[in-house]
Amino acid sequence: MSNDNLSVGVGVLGATGYIGEPYRAEMRECDGVRMVALCARRKEPLEKAAEEDGADLATDDWRKVIEHPDVNYVVVGTPDAFHHEAVMAAAAAGKHLFCEKPLGMNAEEAREMTDAYLNAKTLAHFVPLWTRWSPGFVAAKELVQSGAIGEVKAVVYRWHNPRPLDMALTWRDDPKLSSSGTIADVGSHAYDTVRWIIGKDAVKVLAHADTITPAKYDLGNVNLTEALECGETGTEGKEARKGNTVDYASIAWEFEGGIVGSIILSHAPFLRRGLVPELELHGTEASLTVDRFHGKVTIGRPDNSVEVIKEVSPGGFDIGNRFNKWVIPALREVMAGKSQLEVDAPNLIDGLKAQLFTDASLESSKLGEWVKVGTVN
Repeated sequence: MSNDNLSVGVGVLGATGYIGEPYRAEMRECDGVRMVALCARRKEPLEKAAEEDGADLATDDWRKVIEHPDVNYVVVGTPDAFHHEAVMAAAAAGKHLFCEKPLGMNAEEAREMTDAYLNAKTLAHFVPLWTRWSPGFVAAKELVQSGAIGEVKAVVYRWHNPRPLDMALTWRDDPKLSSSGTIADVGSHAYDTVRWIIGKDAVKVLAHADTITPAKYDLGNVNLTEALECGETGTEGKEARKGNTVDYASIAWEFEGGIVGSIILSHAPFLRRGLVPELELHGTEASLTVDRFHGKVTIGRPDNSVEVIKEVSPGGFDIGNRFNKWVIPALREVMAGKSQLEVDAPNLIDGLKAQLFTDASLESSKLGEWVKVGTVN
């Protein structure tokens, strides 16, 4: 039987949020995938979503989604603080899993979630660390593996994801709901991408982390999409106050094999895209940069010659229907009998490694000293 014939019944937690909306839209386009049950906190958007998806169940109780007999794939897209309990329940119920990163509020939660699915053995688990598959980064990995730049000695990464200065506060600004702000949000993508390209894990970090956006408007209970649009919808008379989670971090890192470098992670409105390459890889034979904004992969050699060796779509962020391309095929491989660890897709182990990096970076920023990054084993 073809893997394409394996039926997928989806239950989505956080169905109407910033990520829930596009995820559902992508899944609706996948053959053999049915949207069975949706969970969200606000009634009107939830009812609209259920109508769009043709879902059997729309509820504000996530347990009912996991317990639904026709759901065999649970998509967790809620705020970070709610991941752990839902994932542990999904594992106990024997459901395949898609869990948004960061996995949990800390590495302890992430490790428990990972162990639950590793012990289950036959269950699929996918973590959307798909920045690694952006065309520029795929090209970088191929070049590194081919020996084009020699032995990697240093890695510099800059992830500038500026948010509008007039945006509103969201749950991501609340440390009770958000794992660690920008470090966990975009740092997980950046760290995973570097790990994937060079094939090594970070061993220690020295971090400075801060909140540098002066104030955001408090519009009450809004999701990120609404918060980003608040400057257009009006903020007159609304209170503005500073968020309580990290929106800027500068981290020195050292990887296995003595590879050194640094990373800047920012959601602050002042650090803009497109001025410098996103990723630099410096090797014994050459240096390589990936500039996703302008769509260029460039090599610089010891004779000071510089060559654009690959051009990809400018922006470099649109990688198509991610569920059609990667998520559902990876799920079906496991449903057909393959071990999750044999599938070429980011899983809970990758998510745990990102959480270990996040936790070490936060601890370092508080202590003002180098901190070792924990290991999976």
